[in-house]
Amino acid sequence: MQYELIFRPKAVRDLERLSPEIARRIERKLELLCQDLSGDVKRLVDFTPGWRLRVGDWRVLFQPEQTRVVVHRIVHRSQAYD
Repeated sequence: MQYELIFRPKAVRDLERLSPEIARRIERKLELLCQDLSGDVKRLVDFTPGWRLRVGDWRVLFQPEQTRVVVHRIVHRSQAYD
């Protein structure tokens, strides 16, 4: 199933602040995520949004919604779960 990718405003700002190399890595992983939620994906317990994608030291916090994947934040792992 192909998912539509939606970025929240904070996620757009997070992505713009990253170095071009890291941003490209994350964008490639997000493309794979849109195809059947593949990648290093894990469901989070008692945390909103409820899912994370691991891209090296970076975490993409997202929520799947029927045919869409809503990206809430893109943060370093040291700040991801505060």
